Amino acid sequence: MGAIIEDIATTHRSKIADMASVPPSPVTFSGSLSSGTSASDLLRSSSNGINGIPLRTLGKGHVNTGRKGLSITAKVRKVKKHDYPWPQDPDPNVKGGVLSHLSPFKPLKEKPKPVTLEFEKPLMDLQKKIIDVQKMANETGLDFSDQIISLENKYQQALKDLYTHLTPIQRVNIARHPNRPTFLDHVFNITEKFVELHGDRGGYDDPAIVTGIGTIERRRFMFIGHQKGRNTKENIQRNFGMPTPHGYRKALRMMYYAHHHGFPIVTFIDTPGAFADLKSEELGQGEAIAHNLRTMFGLEVPIISIVIGEGGSGGALAIGCANKLLMLENAVFYVASPEACAAILWKTAKAAPKAAEKLKITATELTKLQIADGIIPEPLGGAHADPQWTSQQIKKVILESMDELQKMDTPQLLKHRMLKFRKIGGFQEGLPVDPEKKVNMKQKEEPKPGLISNQALQSEVNRLKEQIMKAKESSSIAPDMDQNGLIKKLEREIDYEFSEAAKALGIEDKISQMRDNFDTEKDLTSDQIENLENLKNEFNEKLSTAPNYDKLKYKLNLLNEIKEAKTFAENYKKTLPLKTKVNEKFKQVLENPILKNKIEGLKAEIEKLGGEGLDEDLKEKMMEVRAEVETEFLNALEASGVHVASRMGQTSMEMVKAKVDELNAEINQIIQDVIENTPELKRKIELLKFEVMKDKKKPSKESKDKIKDLEIQLKEEVADVMTAAAVKEKYERLQAELKELSGGSDGSLIKEPSYV
Repeated sequence: MGAIIEDIATTHRSKIADMASVPPSPVTFSGSLSSGTSASDLLRSSSNGINGIPLRTLGKGHVNTGRKGLSITAKVRKVKKHDYPWPQDPDPNVKGGVLSHLSPFKPLKEKPKPVTLEFEKPLMDLQKKIIDVQKMANETGLDFSDQIISLENKYQQALKDLYTHLTPIQRVNIARHPNRPTFLDHVFNITEKFVELHGDRGGYDDPAIVTGIGTIERRRFMFIGHQKGRNTKENIQRNFGMPTPHGYRKALRMMYYAHHHGFPIVTFIDTPGAFADLKSEELGQGEAIAHNLRTMFGLEVPIISIVIGEGGSGGALAIGCANKLLMLENAVFYVASPEACAAILWKTAKAAPKAAEKLKITATELTKLQIADGIIPEPLGGAHADPQWTSQQIKKVILESMDELQKMDTPQLLKHRMLKFRKIGGFQEGLPVDPEKKVNMKQKEEPKPGLISNQALQSEVNRLKEQIMKAKESSSIAPDMDQNGLIKKLEREIDYEFSEAAKALGIEDKISQMRDNFDTEKDLTSDQIENLENLKNEFNEKLSTAPNYDKLKYKLNLLNEIKEAKTFAENYKKTLPLKTKVNEKFKQVLENPILKNKIEGLKAEIEKLGGEGLDEDLKEKMMEVRAEVETEFLNALEASGVHVASRMGQTSMEMVKAKVDELNAEINQIIQDVIENTPELKRKIELLKFEVMKDKKKPSKESKDKIKDLEIQLKEEVADVMTAAAVKEKYERLQAELKELSGGSDGSLIKEPSYV
């Protein structure tokens, strides 16, 4: 610098001497340049310094004049010598560590205020008790050490129980904790040296993403991470950890830098998502994220991503396409926040706990799904309870993972990264399920009986009835409803109500004891049958006093309704084709020209009469036409294979039906009286019931033979009852009346088809 200034001075001396010797107006310098042309003007005329650079840029300068010549001196401004970024011999005793005075990221002057989450309040109550007891001990001088130790043990146990059984939404709240360690907190805890690198070389440096080179055990790494603030002021400065496109382009530049120099990359994810404002969209937020995703799959250096807080959507994935994705124990990684998901699916953010559970966003769930590759433990209370310990766990995992990845060559590394993401969500159809997996598959849970309200059951029954009636009215499609499913549901409900009634009446123990005493491989003894009958009678007598009797009765009525509806639906389904066929034949009969002319003639005669009554001749003609239509219709049906049972009138049919019902009721009563008065017959019936219920699903051959023998014996004994004179006489009289009404030769109600 001195040589340059001397050259400048020599040059200017010669210039000024030449100018002073030019006549006719000599210039004299007498102690001062205040008069005439100033020295600065003369200096300005000489190429304005060195190559156009003014002297002022080189330091402070001034001109001194002397008798023998002009002397120019320049004073260079002294600048404090920097040891940045690293001193040669750093003082290990500097408060806060060596890095505290080398980085702009300083420890906070004020200790952050403790924040208690909602689910941690019971712990705070215990902590308050410990503080109160300690304060009392200090004030009174008494020994409360036993009480304090007991409370501290209780606190530690409660803390352990709480943090080992956290729900997904509780982990979300921990991941968002204001005092949770940030990216730079962890970096300065695990690195010996760290140099932050700034700018995207596009005119902006996004503070929400921090990048830099650091060393861990003398191994260099490129660190890239989302940076949240530790207080409100820092959060505003860091935009709450939500990067703009500039931040992702800065991260991209550092990835290229690491790729060029061979530095392994470690990314720290902690963001709610990319900043979604209008300016960011105009600057290409989506393009910046997509560019990062594409580039990261081609970087020829190992990449590890660690989720230290919350990883939201593409904003997290833009620096998360790594060979290994690791998560802190209480971190979360999601495509949409639980609040956003709940607002979309359930129209309210209050359903966030349910959404958090369904989204599977915790470290444990994501590791099971093979999205995350490992879980980094946290201390009880979360990472903010002991940031230094948490950072050391991260350091340990980084070194172990890098040792594993650096053993791979470049093609293996790229293939490993590609396969990690290709296997996510993959499936193949048609493959047999592994028996072990099939056993562990979660079965579909049936609704617990007793929890379904009567209104819900009634609405299902009504809905089924409406469907059947609509199908009947349409006359085009057969009803196809799930009657069996509803019947099973009602039967489960009724079984539950019977069990509850047995409990309430104190009969449950007797039933259990009797069930244990029965030997299913042997026939029931007469005493066992008698005991069973007595217990059944006792239960039936007391049933009306059970507290749930009304519910039981209501559900039994519903079951009867649904069974009737099922029978109707099945019959309707069977008769619908026949009904359609009959309607078609009837239309064809009415289209017969002869019958059509007669009907039209009758209509004309009736219209001529106006409102007057019909005469006997016209009534007779109408009856003749009606009889002719019926005959043609019946003949058409017979020709098409539809066999008509009888031509008797509706009134006669109802009379016969009433008499048949009366006879059946009388026969049933006679049979019932005989059974009650015949113990042996009654015993055989109970034995038959027991055999049928014993092997209901898969009856053995022995059981089938026993059932068959019992049925034959019962039929023979019932046939003896039917030969009673009174019953036989009524049956023969009814048969004669039926024969007379139907006009048939054998008195049958329905004529058998010819093909039978």
